[in-house]
Amino acid sequence: MCFSDAAELRSKHRICGTLSGTLPHLTQQNFFLGLPLLLMPEEVVLLVENEVAVLVDDTTSVGEPSSAELAEWDEVRKQQVSKEIALWHERDSARAALEITTGKGKGRLSEEAVQKRKERQERKAREVPRELTLDGESVPKEIALDAQAETHSQPNYTVHIPSTSLSHAWYRPSIYEDLHSASHAGLWTYPRTPEEVASCRVFRDLWEKGHFLGSGLKFGGDFLVYPGDPLRYHSHFVASVLTFPTSPIRPMEVVAHGRLGTATKKAHLLCSWDGGKQEVTYFSIEWAGFG
Repeated sequence: MCFSDAAELRSKHRICGTLSGTLPHLTQQNFFLGLPLLLMPEEVVLLVENEVAVLVDDTTSVGEPSSAELAEWDEVRKQQVSKEIALWHERDSARAALEITTGKGKGRLSEEAVQKRKERQERKAREVPRELTLDGESVPKEIALDAQAETHSQPNYTVHIPSTSLSHAWYRPSIYEDLHSASHAGLWTYPRTPEEVASCRVFRDLWEKGHFLGSGLKFGGDFLVYPGDPLRYHSHFVASVLTFPTSPIRPMEVVAHGRLGTATKKAHLLCSWDGGKQEVTYFSIEWAGFG
């Protein structure tokens, strides 16, 4: 899956999923994430049933590459790395040219400042002892400095790794276009229990009403129900799925759902699936003041 696929799922099919990958330039945070995109089981079932997506068994899709295929892959990889390195040098040269200016803009250095920096570096080099320790051994200063300079002069490159195996000649995907065939092959067995069936039916019914849905675990439910894209709207409901219309629910649960929903500015939905009538029934719980 690439970003265009994830964008299409969100814009055309109202399936958001959860991004779980680390961005190369923002590794020290967990708020802005990238691919891969994790989908809830209900989202997968909906997409397969609507013939939007297929299930692929990766364990049987990767074959043994031949020597020619490996050589071709290695050549393409080297070309991509060379392009990344050339692009880095181009950007680095442009950045250096921008710094060595006479302007006083933020982040720029004048020629005088560049000269002072160079003098400080030379002064530090003269202050180094006659012998230095390199890899646990004492070596002459000139050799150690040359080795350190060579190490520090190596820039850090960002090399992009493909997020899909489709470009590999030895990748022959084992595709299952429906849930029955995937279940028969042992690849996908959801939904199997009455609870899972009810969850999928409730998810589909809310989705067909035009809502966006996400996981409701943080708010004590099964799903969060949004009136539009979660990037633009807050959720209006927290939905909990009841397996049957006659499933019991304790009074304390009703109170807890009502108070929690009100505290988070949401109404709580109790959703029950009736297999006989093939329909979903909804009850809304909100906390109301008395007196």
